[in-house]
Amino acid sequence: MPELPEVQTVVDRLKQARIVGRTITGARVFWPKTIAGMDSRLFRDAIRGLVIERLSRRGKYIVVDLSKGLTLLVHLRMTGRLTLTDHSTDRNSHEHVILDLDQAQQLRFQDTRKFGRITLTSAPQAILEKLGIEPLSPAFTARHMLAILQRHHRRLKPLLLDQHVIAGLGNIYVDEALWTAGLHPLRISSDLDSDDAGRLHRAIRRVLRKGIKNLGTSLGTGKGNFRSADNRLGRNAGQLNVFRRTGMACPRCKTTIERLIVGQRSSHVCPRCQPTEKGSSNKKVDQDRQHQ
Repeated sequence: MPELPEVQTVVDRLKQARIVGRTITGARVFWPKTIAGMDSRLFRDAIRGLVIERLSRRGKYIVVDLSKGLTLLVHLRMTGRLTLTDHSTDRNSHEHVILDLDQAQQLRFQDTRKFGRITLTSAPQAILEKLGIEPLSPAFTARHMLAILQRHHRRLKPLLLDQHVIAGLGNIYVDEALWTAGLHPLRISSDLDSDDAGRLHRAIRRVLRKGIKNLGTSLGTGKGNFRSADNRLGRNAGQLNVFRRTGMACPRCKTTIERLIVGQRSSHVCPRCQPTEKGSSNKKVDQDRQHQ
């Protein structure tokens, strides 16, 4: 579930905790499959003694640049968490990798569904360069959005979920962006015009920035729910307009929100605000920002 805002929140919290400059004094792996492309014993040996030099995000990856030219890539997938805690805290059964840091702290990777992966590599770009454009970067303009839409002939939602096209978007923020832009997830991308592209570009950036401001989206309080590195729930769930609001009233027009399956993924739409064909409601959608 963690998408760009959740991953960025984790990175920001770890930076605030000042783990840059800290030394990894040891590592323990309790679920070897969490470590991608390397035997867990080799991972433990290779990472011991390395210094954390830089933290950043690329798409849905947490990027930890280490000394000796190595990089740790952490992908949370559906239920992964990266938590900074005191070394005396008892380990729970879902914490599969623990990195011991100096100053008696630990960086723990927890993942109830065990889909998340950690990669230690000297060539991170071999993975990261395959990702699409960063949607909050200066390079992501309305003109670039239009070029993406016209370059493909695909349903809109699967296209936006494709990490090779735009990096960091997932089910939550795509549904929210499409509602904000007044675009139906089944629209064909190449049929959209420059006005559609402009609205979608603004909507994507708006919902992502709101998600980051609210420290991510936590849906409930279950063990697999998103929590930041300091174990806090995100606040963005209360700001969602359509995602998981099936049967409720659209915040903009009061029409009942519907759920449909697009590309084997649940999608949530307002049938009035998001017509399957280009309609006059789109102008109103662009002007009405009181719920965005």
